[in-house]
Formats: sequence, C-alpha cells, structure tokens
Amino acid sequence: MLKYSAKRLLQSIITLFIIITIVFSLMRLMPVEGYFQNFEKMDDAQIQAALKSMGLLDPLWVQLKNFFIQLFHGSLGKSLIYRPNVPVMDIIADKAPISIIMGLVSMAISLLLGIPLGTAMARSKSKFWDKFGTAFIVFITAVPAAVYYLLIQLYFTEWFNIPILFSLSDPKSWILPTLSLALPNTALYAMWLRRYMVDELNKDYIKLARAKGVSNKDIMKNHVFRNAFVPLIQYLPSSLLYTIMGSIYIESLYSIPGMGGLLVNVIQRQDNNMVQALVLIFSAIGIIGLLLGDILMNLMDPRISFENKGGAR
Repeated sequence: MLKYSAKRLLQSIITLFIIITIVFSLMRLMPVEGYFQNFEKMDDAQIQAALKSMGLLDPLWVQLKNFFIQLFHGSLGKSLIYRPNVPVMDIIADKAPISIIMGLVSMAISLLLGIPLGTAMARSKSKFWDKFGTAFIVFITAVPAAVYYLLIQLYFTEWFNIPILFSLSDPKSWILPTLSLALPNTALYAMWLRRYMVDELNKDYIKLARAKGVSNKDIMKNHVFRNAFVPLIQYLPSSLLYTIMGSIYIESLYSIPGMGGLLVNVIQRQDNNMVQALVLIFSAIGIIGLLLGDILMNLMDPRISFENKGGAR
C-alpha cells in the first residue's frame, strides 16, 4: 500500500504541474485590456509600464518559472485586480469557511438521505421505494442541474417563505443552497449502494446463509450492507472535498460569498494570480480525494490490494 501511495502521489504532483501550466499559459493569451479598468484612458507608455510592473512582459517560460519558485516558497502571490496587492491566501481565507460549513452540512444531508434510500431500494426491489428511488435518481441524473436548482429557488422560496438570497446572519437562507448541493450526492449514494447491495444479494454466500436459517435482517445488516459499503466508500473523500469547496453555480445563484462564486468573479476580471491559485486548490482537492478514497477502501477491506496487476483504478 505504501508503494502504491507513493506512486499515486508522484502522479498527482505531475498532474497538478500539467494543469497549472496549461491554465497559466491560457491566461497569458487573454487580451491585456482585461488587466485595466480604465484601459481606454491609458496611453501605450502607461500600459507597457503597468504590464512590466506585473511581470507580464517577460517571456512565458520566465513567468512560469517565477510562479513555481514563488509557489515552492509557500506563496500564491497577490491579487492583481480583484483586491489589488492583497495576498491571495488572505482573500481565500475569508471565503473558504463559508464553503466549508455549507459543504459539510450538505454532505451530512446526502449521507442521511442517500444511504437509507439506497438500502430501502435494495430491500424492496421492484416495489414502492425502489420505484421512487429510481425516479428520483433518473430525474437528478437526466435533468440539467441548473433546471432543478432554479425550480427550487423559485418555488421553495415562495412556498416556505425562505429568503431568495444568502445571508450569513439568517439561518433560513442556508436551507435551499445546502439542499441543492446535497441532491446530486444523494442520488449518487443511493444509486451505487443499491447496485452493490443487489450484487451482494445474488452471491452464493447469501444463499447459503438463508439456507442455514439466518434471518433476512441479520443478512442485510451483517453481510450485504457491510460488503456493499466498501466499494462505495472510495467515493466519499472526493465527493466530500468537492462539496466542501462549494458549487460554482449554487454560490453564484444565491450570491454566496464563497470559493465557487470567487472563481467566477476573478475569471471575469482576468485576475491571473487568483485564477491560478483557485484552479490549483480545486485540482489538488480532486486528486487528493481520489487518493484518499483508495486508501480508505483498503483500510476498510485489507483483502484489497492495489499493487497487484489490475488493482489500481
């Protein structure tokens, strides 16, 4: 397991390097007009002086080298446009707690709803809960998220008298964003748990347990659910980390001052340092989540070995 983890860690570092290099290069290809609020009032000398002060006149490889040197020293630079000369990490530190709290709450909702729903679907195959769960999963999967997010915002705010925009001081305004964030993961957990439980129910050892007179309740609790949850657990770290950082669309929809809305804002303002930092953070979160999922699955079931051929995902 240690050898596999070291190999995956090295692959993750290489992947992050490639991602940030591509994003860094693409941002430098954007028009220089985006760097200045009063571009039309500036003459060529002023524009060139400003670009030079930001290091944007250096060759691309020099800018990239300087960025990675800065990164290795633990700095993500300063904001150029969003909040000029303010360290990027200070800005992110103001936004991250909101996304973290909202993500944790929505993740808890997903687990509390998705796991019981998946279990009920497996236990009542082709009956009410199975049909209800299937309809819910198909709806969440097939309908674009933007559609049901808007429906929730438009109708739930009216039916339940909930504020349409987010406010830190109003607990009621947290309800719809966290519920919206929870829906995709709820469908995901229910779908995969049902699949894995149905697979377990068709195995020979379950038939043998029933032949020996083991009650259906004990079979479901001690064998089916436990074994079905092992492959599902690999998705938990990545989905948890993604949810913690918040949904870009949800935060924009409800005007939530979190990480997702920040990314949209700095892309629109062409703040290179902010975009690079956020892309780096989001990419690292996804890669770490996948690695933690594999490790957690191995800890839950020591029989799983990723070092054998075909073991790695």
